Amino acid sequence: MKKIQLAQTEVEVSSLCYGTDAIGSKLDRETSYRLLDKYVELGGNWIDTANMYATWMPGCSGGESETTMGQWMKARGNRDQLFIATKMGFDYGDTPAGLSAAQIQAECDKSLRRLGINHIDLLYAHCDDRSTPLAESLEAFDKLIQAGKVKQLGASNCQTWRLAEALTLSEQNEWTPFSVVEQRHTYLRPRQGASFSPQVVVNSEMVDCCRSKRLTLVAYSVLLQGAYTHPERPVPAQYAGPDADQRLSVLKTVAQEVGATPNQVVIAWLLAGHVVPIIAASKVEQIEENVAALNIELSEQQIERLNRAGDPSLESEWLR
Repeated sequence: MKKIQLAQTEVEVSSLCYGTDAIGSKLDRETSYRLLDKYVELGGNWIDTANMYATWMPGCSGGESETTMGQWMKARGNRDQLFIATKMGFDYGDTPAGLSAAQIQAECDKSLRRLGINHIDLLYAHCDDRSTPLAESLEAFDKLIQAGKVKQLGASNCQTWRLAEALTLSEQNEWTPFSVVEQRHTYLRPRQGASFSPQVVVNSEMVDCCRSKRLTLVAYSVLLQGAYTHPERPVPAQYAGPDADQRLSVLKTVAQEVGATPNQVVIAWLLAGHVVPIIAASKVEQIEENVAALNIELSEQQIERLNRAGDPSLESEWLR
């Protein structure tokens, strides 16, 4: 698997990140281990989880993904070969939502214990906590860096103006800044006014901010749970409409031209825009399909067609 340099660091990570929201919950331990093994076998090293995965599943209260990952790393003895990212901020189990200094310290320690590691490579603020002063949260994250418990910081599900404010505060106070941003992002564009709350979708301002500040942009929900390739899985209502229909038509045409699946073209399109896609899977074959997208080379003309497909009035509100 190809490697990229994480923004503003000397760290090399996989160009495809592996998402583990179903690991240890929807997917049993045997299946989880098999999928993680395959990702690593194919050269991957960047694995993404969160403290609250998978609190939405029946019988789960959060921490299942981190715990299963920790058991897998211990069984495989491969911690030093991996780049582990986790997140905090949403409520789960008996833990309330928030990013107060006390919560940040406590949740970091919980994640370290569940993962069975002595430091987290990348820690995200999973959401924006407007009830806590931003400076308090940023200083607490920096203290984790100074203590050696965390190596890099990221923001997820945040608005661009809040990210810009956070970067300014960190610079003014000489705190470690966010270097990675993880947002909902795929080829289809949401209908105007559509909401994914509490998730936040990438927009042109965020893309521009990441480029100008040299931040690594990471995309989740990239393949819309199979909606690009499985006709029986409808496109989410927030995307559905004439714009989506036109973009899907061009996507399928380009896929035929390059001999790939629509999923692979979506991944290749994101990679061409210097975005790191998070891939997830319930079968080994799905991981293999996603990783094979790294071998697809879209021409400038094909990328231009993909970019311009759909409603022209939306072009200024959406950048690759």
